[in-house]
Amino acid sequence: MTGKTVMTYSKPHDTISGNNTELMSIPPGELSYAFTPMQVATAVTLMVGIYQIIMYIFHLGIISTLLSEPLVNSFTSGAAVYVFVSQIKDLLGIKIPKQKGYFKLIFTLISIFSEIKNTNPSALIMSLITIIILVCNNELLKPWASKKCSIPIPIELIAVVSGTLISKYFRLTEKYNIQDVGDIPIGLPAPEIPTVKLLHLVAIDSIAITMVSYTITISMALIFARKLNYKINSNQELLAMGLSNVFGSFFSCMPVSASLSRSLIQETVGGRTQIASIVSCLILLFILLWIGPFFESLPRCVLAAIIVVALKGMFQQAAQLLKFWKLNKCDAMIWIATFVMVVIVNIDIGLLFGIMMSLGIILLQSIRPYTCLLGHIPNTDLYLDISRYKAAIEIPKLKIFQYCGTLNFANCNYFKSELYRIVRVNPQKVREHRQKLRENGIYIDTQDLEDKQELRCVIMDMSALSYIDSSGVFTLHSVIQEFDQIDVQFYLVNCTSPIFETIKKCDLYLHGKLTFKIFATIQDAKLYFEKEHYSR
Repeated sequence: MTGKTVMTYSKPHDTISGNNTELMSIPPGELSYAFTPMQVATAVTLMVGIYQIIMYIFHLGIISTLLSEPLVNSFTSGAAVYVFVSQIKDLLGIKIPKQKGYFKLIFTLISIFSEIKNTNPSALIMSLITIIILVCNNELLKPWASKKCSIPIPIELIAVVSGTLISKYFRLTEKYNIQDVGDIPIGLPAPEIPTVKLLHLVAIDSIAITMVSYTITISMALIFARKLNYKINSNQELLAMGLSNVFGSFFSCMPVSASLSRSLIQETVGGRTQIASIVSCLILLFILLWIGPFFESLPRCVLAAIIVVALKGMFQQAAQLLKFWKLNKCDAMIWIATFVMVVIVNIDIGLLFGIMMSLGIILLQSIRPYTCLLGHIPNTDLYLDISRYKAAIEIPKLKIFQYCGTLNFANCNYFKSELYRIVRVNPQKVREHRQKLRENGIYIDTQDLEDKQELRCVIMDMSALSYIDSSGVFTLHSVIQEFDQIDVQFYLVNCTSPIFETIKKCDLYLHGKLTFKIFATIQDAKLYFEKEHYSR
């Protein structure tokens, strides 16, 4: 990489000097400098490493909890499509321009279809032969061999070595114009301090790279953890990636992230522990230092075939969309939306869209929690949802309202509307109706109203109420007052300790203005109501 990338920023009356840095022709009051692509890359790597170490210090690995199973499944399935499409050109032996930016997958497919007439038959035949051999090994020979020997057949290594030897001694590149890997330099780059002066220029862009690289890595880790039944430490992953990036920035490395194709290949050949990674690194080091030129003749179509076959597991997991659809429509919508955005727009946009959609659904569910009317199971002290259990029956003049989730400033209005809808009484409308009767001169007999009134008491089951804030407490207070004005009692039952403590704090703050009748169980509240009502 010998070209230069111009990075411009405004900073009047200031100069910066350094290696490989030039002062460019610039407008007045603005300063522009040129840095080599390698300097920019190593600065980004260092900045990403710093961000990830900071995230580790503040235990921000918890953001992995935002990656639900549908999101990870969809994200990695979309990434698998990217990997597959990127290998088509090598499978067909064609050359297409490299696409950048958004919608690059679509542009890549357009380029492939425009160049498909130039398919290299020799490369296509070699790709098909390799794929057939690998599939036959994975589906037929590998299961049989696993019963005879615990050591798996290294078919991928055999394919690489065989492809290299065949290409070299039969001169496939010269005779059939099959593209090979090409030049593989020997040795490691000399250590060099990253350009620290670039850090503030790449700081903003590095944030997106940090999040995407971490998310891809943790997504792959979660997939293999579920498949192989082990646990991962999301915060430890941050530390490992951060230290790797900081150390790698001194050796001309790009920001590290999990490779979908390489991870799948390693898992396919039987890799299970860190020993597999150590062995892979030692082999790679051996190749870089000594035998790299031997693989220069390896046909790219052979590598593409190995990667495509390894993607089988990623494509198979897309079938779980049917499971998500049957279990939860919201999960299925997250899967579809994330996959479409990843494939059509870009990986980072798809990831961000999926996370935002997941958070939006969580927020919507917290604002509109589950509510129901409970009924009594005869000859028991059980109270169940009458819409789900036929044996549950309503108690005359008594409604038992169950509210699940949280009660806070965001869903107070929803709580009141659901309460009025389920108990089928809106105190405000009842008061307005009575007021109209009085205005029209119609005499209202209080005793007669009480006899005819269907609802005499509302019991709110708080066993599934997980959190309440001061706004929620004041809403409860206003609801109790409204029902009291139409001679309907309101009791609270199954109140957990944190909820009760919040109610007490609000009560003390208002100097005892809040009045709640709280019972331990629904049965206690029911017996109390019956005693009070029928003793009159």
